[in-house]
Amino acid sequence: MAIIGAGPIGLAAAAHLVERSIPFEIYETGDASGHSVAQWAHIRFFSPWKMLIDRAAARLLADTGWAAPDEKVLPTGGKFLDEYLAPLAALDSIRPHIHYGVTVSDVSREGMDRTRSTGRADTPFLLRIHDAGEVREVTARAVIDASGTYLTPNSLASSGLDPLGLPAVAEYVSHALPDVVGRERARFAGKRVTVVGAGHSAANTLLNLAALKREVPDTQITWLIRNVSAVRVSTSDDDQLIERAAIGKRVDRLIDTGAIEQLDRFEILRLAPTADGVKLIGQRAGELVEHDTDVVVNATGFRPNLDMLREIRLDLDEIVEAPVRLAPLIDPNIHSCGTVEPHGFAELQQPEPNFFLAGMKSYGRAPTFLLATGYEQVRSITAYLAGDIAAARNVQLVLPATGVCSTGGSSGSCCS
Repeated sequence: MAIIGAGPIGLAAAAHLVERSIPFEIYETGDASGHSVAQWAHIRFFSPWKMLIDRAAARLLADTGWAAPDEKVLPTGGKFLDEYLAPLAALDSIRPHIHYGVTVSDVSREGMDRTRSTGRADTPFLLRIHDAGEVREVTARAVIDASGTYLTPNSLASSGLDPLGLPAVAEYVSHALPDVVGRERARFAGKRVTVVGAGHSAANTLLNLAALKREVPDTQITWLIRNVSAVRVSTSDDDQLIERAAIGKRVDRLIDTGAIEQLDRFEILRLAPTADGVKLIGQRAGELVEHDTDVVVNATGFRPNLDMLREIRLDLDEIVEAPVRLAPLIDPNIHSCGTVEPHGFAELQQPEPNFFLAGMKSYGRAPTFLLATGYEQVRSITAYLAGDIAAARNVQLVLPATGVCSTGGSSGSCCS
């Protein structure tokens, strides 16, 4: 089996394959497990440890004397790496099978493009990988793509395309969840900072910027959103994840006190350089408007990299780019409060036999993923690949409700 990505979902898949004595290899772009998580190591989860540890992984770790963290504690990304992912990746049953610094650029069938059908299901997969400047190909009988979406952010522009003028101001645009009070402090302290996006990545960055502003009062914070309000981080006393609800309440208070300026209904069209920063040019309430800032944080969400799968037969929803059977459960245009229905290999199957999208990538552009969902996905997938159909179909998933209901167009979302 080939697993793309050594993040929490890829490693969970490996743990389940270990328990079933099925050989595997993992291909990871970064130089360590959890490469994407390391980019936001300073951010605290709003889920407790109880929801962040895969059961098969816990069993393998327990055999080494590993002590599970307090299940009620909410760790930072850094703690998650140090206390769970790193020990899991270091297990003797997993470590020799992880190939770090390797990027999978393409997946196909050996000797077959996507148009050829005869004997396709029995033909090995072909993965083209880039490793230390060398390009080579490896084969596998099944592929689990758990490469995530963090490295492919959505566009700042409302059109979904990169805004006009982006190359000229790219140095002033930050990825989501920058460490504004730590290693990237100098880039933000005392600057005009504009955070674009209406989800929890934006809210977390706003809270950290507010902390920076208390130390450096000249820091100016603007929250730019496309809609009238940010439904995804709206406060709710019914949210079963207390810290998730608290994020919205804290941002609301900062807006009320003037620490954060909210600029709503702003749809970015293009960017232009200024003497010391960037000008955002867009539409607001039907009028052409401009907004000057020193730094822009792109917290507009993420999308899957599908270019690498051009030769794979995929059946994806036309809206959220998730597997077509899964999409109705997670589409942010229609998904309201409550829990995601249990789903496993059956909902994730593709026309390409034995190829699966798992984890955040399986959710396409939907911002509603929780790790517990991904863990149950790969448990079901690996059971299917092992021929244990009964276990594969016995999918059980209980997620905490958000307490936030919205079915009103593109602003609706939950479980994020």
